[in-house]
Amino acid sequence: MSSTRNDFRFLDRLRVRWSEVDLQKIVFNGHYLMYFDTAVAGYWRALALPYHETMAALQGDLYVRKATLEYAASARYDEQLDVGIRCARIGNSSMVFGAAVFRGEQRLVHGELVYVFADPVTQTSRPVPLVLRDWLLGYEAGDAVFSVQTGDSATLGGTSRSLRQAVFAQELGAPAAGVADAADAQAVHAVAFNRAGLALASGRLLAPVDGVGQIGRMATLAAVRGAGVGRAVLAALAAASRARGDRLLVLQAAPSVLPFYARAGFVATGAVHTEAGVDHLEMSRLP
Repeated sequence: MSSTRNDFRFLDRLRVRWSEVDLQKIVFNGHYLMYFDTAVAGYWRALALPYHETMAALQGDLYVRKATLEYAASARYDEQLDVGIRCARIGNSSMVFGAAVFRGEQRLVHGELVYVFADPVTQTSRPVPLVLRDWLLGYEAGDAVFSVQTGDSATLGGTSRSLRQAVFAQELGAPAAGVADAADAQAVHAVAFNRAGLALASGRLLAPVDGVGQIGRMATLAAVRGAGVGRAVLAALAAASRARGDRLLVLQAAPSVLPFYARAGFVATGAVHTEAGVDHLEMSRLP
């Protein structure tokens, strides 16, 4: 049974909410199962595997067969906790995940979640597909779960536009003009693919103007946001800008993503303006 933080490659951070505690401000016992379930969703994001699309492609689904908990200490209201999830072992049709809740280095609760891979219609068990088995074991061994490719419009432009269609038009309801334009033809495109070849995120770097490169059209599938995929695409575009000798890198950021770009070293350099009905702020950094 995993017992320390170092046993987990994946840790999901949360803060204890008021609705999760009793009159002594101690977390109700049953909420730890909710913490585990929430962390499992984050684990799939860390694997760069959109859960529903992956299970549909594998023609199966996962069902909880057993859940166990062992309590060592209590979490309290407003404490910050880390929930570790790891694939401990894989049988023929079952997968066992170790789980633990930590307050700092102290383990408060630990347990196991046993899932069975099964036909979603008949709910009869099926062997865990080899591709899923290899993916899980590879992640736990430290393997990369996605890679970023850069290229021109002929090689990656179509994939990039498909991602924008899914994110900008279908998810966010943005005008179709945001999906593609004439600038695509001369841009450097970057696309992140998972190990199954599914495109997860993309962005582009426009041709330089007076030594200034501009990044734009950043799009990441909702199912993998927060897993570092968009950050890797941004880093690849910055590297391409640096390699061709740009003196400055700029972008136009909507308010909701300002913290994302700020963490990547971009700072505000212009006034707020409206583009496609959404406020944007110019940000820049050295390549």
